[in-house]
Amino acid sequence: MNQKNSLGLNSCFLDLKDPIELFEIWMNEARKSEPNDPNALALATSDVNNFPSIRMVLLKDFNKEGFVFYTNLDSQKGNELKKNPKAAMCFHWKSLLRQVRISGIVKRVSTEVADKYYNSRSYESRIGAWASKQSSVLDSRVDLLKSIEDYKNKYNDKDKVPRPDYWSGWNLVPSSIEFWLDGDSRIHERLKFIKDENGQWNRSLLSP
Repeated sequence: MNQKNSLGLNSCFLDLKDPIELFEIWMNEARKSEPNDPNALALATSDVNNFPSIRMVLLKDFNKEGFVFYTNLDSQKGNELKKNPKAAMCFHWKSLLRQVRISGIVKRVSTEVADKYYNSRSYESRIGAWASKQSSVLDSRVDLLKSIEDYKNKYNDKDKVPRPDYWSGWNLVPSSIEFWLDGDSRIHERLKFIKDENGQWNRSLLSP
């Protein structure tokens, strides 16, 4: 018989009052069970006309301050976030039959944080940040490959590849976080945390 928490949910929801702590536990479990990229998430943004767009990105850090990912700031998502900083994330771990949805406002990470992460990347990835004009129309794949070679020639010292000004990270500061567990006969279990004006998290059950 499945154990339950104080809300009557599966014990995997625990009884934590801080959703970041619960997310960390779920992420650690996903790292053990997911065959590929447990940190992959669907990132939703929208333009100034409220037309949505979504794509997969990789979570690179998280803490009580938010959830961090990196990108070309002049990409579609980068330009949309500059004009409309509201965004949403969705993690789906099939191996665990779990999902986490996060909504909030994005802020740019500091120069120091961006530099530290950029310098931890492989040489090829750092070169790629220079060579690819992300989301722009590409006339030919050959042009991209030539751009990569040009930047390799320009930055041939693998320890000295500066971070482009247009490449950095965004931190999504959450205002709501929902945890979801697959249930029999589609009677799923859902627990939502919402942050109030005092910065405190309040939790509630949601119907499946």
